[in-house]
Amino acid sequence: MKIVIVGYDKMFSSLILGTLESQNKIVGVFRHERVSIPPFLLFFKDIFAPGKDLSFLKSYNLREIKARSVNSNAFRREILKLNPDIILVGSWSEKFKKPIIDLPKIGTINCHPSLLPKYRGPNPYMRVIMNGEKETGVTFHLMDENLDTGPILLQKKIDIVQGFDGDTGETLKNKCCNLAKSAVCELLTSLNDDMIIPINQSKKEATYYPQISEKDILIDFSKSAFQINALIRALTPWQPAYIAHKNTFLKAGKIKFLENRTRIKQPAVILKKKGDILWITTGDNKIAKVCKVKLFGRFSFLFTPFYLRFCVKAGDVCK
Repeated sequence: MKIVIVGYDKMFSSLILGTLESQNKIVGVFRHERVSIPPFLLFFKDIFAPGKDLSFLKSYNLREIKARSVNSNAFRREILKLNPDIILVGSWSEKFKKPIIDLPKIGTINCHPSLLPKYRGPNPYMRVIMNGEKETGVTFHLMDENLDTGPILLQKKIDIVQGFDGDTGETLKNKCCNLAKSAVCELLTSLNDDMIIPINQSKKEATYYPQISEKDILIDFSKSAFQINALIRALTPWQPAYIAHKNTFLKAGKIKFLENRTRIKQPAVILKKKGDILWITTGDNKIAKVCKVKLFGRFSFLFTPFYLRFCVKAGDVCK
């Protein structure tokens, strides 16, 4: 079969490697930088500071599709010229329109890193850890005009390591991408042999989570140490978590949890401070030792020492 692959980062490269191992032919690839970076800037970036995706594509001598959007006329003309059996999608920011979805002979197939219909949306790596899930996986499904709703072709599961030294968003992403590499090879082989029957997703079991918001990255110290740790791990390494203090926000560094042997049982109370370290009570009567605390903002390195010294006091409540 002839395959066009659309995507970016590790999922993109995993689908490419799995497709190559399946002995199917990759006739074109479309990387996300073509969409996210203006052409003039991308021209110089590709010369002087090429990204990982471009270097990867060149190493396998793959034909790159040059367009500004998957829904553009330029992309459509390229697909018509290449005449692929399948368009494979692995991580993408645009919503595909039906005229593009319908172009390949077999279909446009998305690889979503969750066990659909659960955890539809853009951040499943983070969300499953935040919610304390014990398993996740990857789902290959036919694309339709909605997000992550098309019939399922293949699904593979993996365990999530929870606990204080468990999976982070990054380690879980790596697991899912490695799983997708082997799964796409199985998928394409089965499609060649006409052995897959699409299964419609259950609307009753479906869940959708939007982009991570400001509220999602605030530490709620009324929650348990386990829940706070899960939030920190889920955001690692892409996004720091923040502490709400009075009318400002403090960026949290590494957090260690200790037993609370004080008389203060109320959660979210700052017990003490030392330099850029704060000790804060949690909802399950633990103490969160928060290191390398910084003020939010461009000039935080200038104002953090002053703020921590004169504005943060023992007894303050972080809400």
